[in-house]
Amino acid sequence: MTIGFSSRAVRSTCVLCVAGLLTLMPAAAAARAGRPDPGPPGGARPAAQPSLLYRSGTQVRLRPGAPGVPDVSALSWVVADADSGDVLAAHDAHRRLPPASTLKTLFALTVLPVLPGGIRHEVRGDELNGIGPGSSLVGIVEGHTYRVSDLWNGVFLNSGNDAVHVLASLTGGWDATAARMQAEARALGARDTHVRSPDGYDAPGQVSSAYDLAVFGRAGLRNPDFARYCAKVDAMFPGRNGDAYGIRNTNRLLTGEDGVEPYPGLIGIKNGYTSNAGNTLVAAARRDGRTLVVTVMNPQEGGGHAVYEEARSLLDWGFEASGRVLPVGSLASGGARPRSGPEALPAAVAAARPSRHDPGWRETGAIVGVAGLGAGAVALVLRLRLVRIRSS
Repeated sequence: MTIGFSSRAVRSTCVLCVAGLLTLMPAAAAARAGRPDPGPPGGARPAAQPSLLYRSGTQVRLRPGAPGVPDVSALSWVVADADSGDVLAAHDAHRRLPPASTLKTLFALTVLPVLPGGIRHEVRGDELNGIGPGSSLVGIVEGHTYRVSDLWNGVFLNSGNDAVHVLASLTGGWDATAARMQAEARALGARDTHVRSPDGYDAPGQVSSAYDLAVFGRAGLRNPDFARYCAKVDAMFPGRNGDAYGIRNTNRLLTGEDGVEPYPGLIGIKNGYTSNAGNTLVAAARRDGRTLVVTVMNPQEGGGHAVYEEARSLLDWGFEASGRVLPVGSLASGGARPRSGPEALPAAVAAARPSRHDPGWRETGAIVGVAGLGAGAVALVLRLRLVRIRSS
């Protein structure tokens, strides 16, 4: 099965963003960790105080009768409502730390919209160059042809750095992808993140924060492809000579592997580990119509599975505290997100396009927008959506 693209020039208009005034209020003593904040008379919900998230230590505003936050050992963590963006509690939310493979959430947000899953690509040897020693791999073979959807399974389930390298090559190369990821982070209001290696492999100067990773996780849940991939437990991956082998998600809170109990209602998102970053995790769960997103970075106690157990305790607390805490900040404080994307349809994608008359796929829409990618830079954004109308 091959896929063709038809393009239409659509002129977009520029939208002027009007910046609002943010009034910073001194935090009351009751806003400190563990002390109930009864709120104003009449039970009115006060505005969140974003400045609290830049303070060191645990930040939470408990109403009377609210459960106390659990004692966890992670260097940094965040519990937030994925729908409203309210941060319910946090510890050193903006502390800049190595993210490991949780940075793949930002990679997916940046690259997924411009690479339809049905594209087939034959892997070249140079696309597998530069993979860091000890990287997690899904087993991509030079000269083998893969669907883009297979590569995304490799990214989300196996955390395959080889899959990231191939996908990055399809969208302009390693450095260009890192630059687009940086622009995407800024567009989302995530200002703690500095991208050096798109796969999350340790690199000098590469950092993120529990706050930024929660922003990426929340944004990912709003992308149907991202949400579908991050929730997969297992998949088949193409092997040599037409054979396929099973791969399984390494997020043990989702799968229940290695003695970790799966979390009820978990819907993804991404775990990570390097020797420098320690264990990191962005997790989201849904219960009684409410979705929470939690970030846990580098637990200091409890071994390799502590990241899952600490995320579990924070999720439990977040659901139990529903309606009984006041927000200490917001994941939406970065403001409206402009469109972003590559400067043009990558040559590798254009080269992969076959006849537009292939009856197996139908193009259902193309949106062309404008987004800034740096000082004075303007990029053309192609959003392509294809619907499969017959099986191959």
